[in-house]
Amino acid sequence: MFATQTEFNDRHEAGQRLAEALEHLKEENPLVLALPRGGVPVAFEVAKALQAQIDLLMVRKLGAPGHPEYGIGALVDGADPQLVLNEEAMQVVKPSPEYVEAEKQRQLAEIERRRETYFAGRQPIPLAGRTVIVVDDGIATGGTVRVALKALRRAKVKRAVLAVPVAPRDTLDSLKADADEVVCLAAPLNFRAVGLHYRNFSQTSDAEVVRLLNAAREWLPEPQ
Repeated sequence: MFATQTEFNDRHEAGQRLAEALEHLKEENPLVLALPRGGVPVAFEVAKALQAQIDLLMVRKLGAPGHPEYGIGALVDGADPQLVLNEEAMQVVKPSPEYVEAEKQRQLAEIERRRETYFAGRQPIPLAGRTVIVVDDGIATGGTVRVALKALRRAKVKRAVLAVPVAPRDTLDSLKADADEVVCLAAPLNFRAVGLHYRNFSQTSDAEVVRLLNAAREWLPEPQ
């Protein structure tokens, strides 16, 4: 049985500590993008400290025909949603263009449903030309984050910063090519799971996401 060092009390404390490490970006008027749901409390504290806008960055996997658990790509939410295909998987499965388009539309509808739940239909904040900070409560394999960062490149952001409280070192190294800057507070050698580095890692509810996004209006006007 291995001893596990707890790094953070909860996601809010992790976000406060992460915000201190991101203070140098405050003058760039950054946009904080949270990966829901667990990334939202962390991102909320970052956005609050930087007096920055906050939005969600939702990523939906595109499943293979007859095997929805096998991803052939992903759709990333935004003012201009980005489709990132897994070329290796595409070569194996060889789905028709019609299937890919239909699956894209299905996942886009799910993203829009979730945005309606969280934002009551508010449109995504445009990304082009912005410094964006992608925030999650931690990273394990980095697959979702990698897709998100690639999509941000296509969206022509000015600068893409990845910020997380904890992640394995090898995963961080593999993500550096996709981000202009990577900020991580703890990168243990014997990483096992994100939740083991929090004393309280209870699931973030939809209601909590909505509450925090509404609370963010306190320091910034509602985006037009």
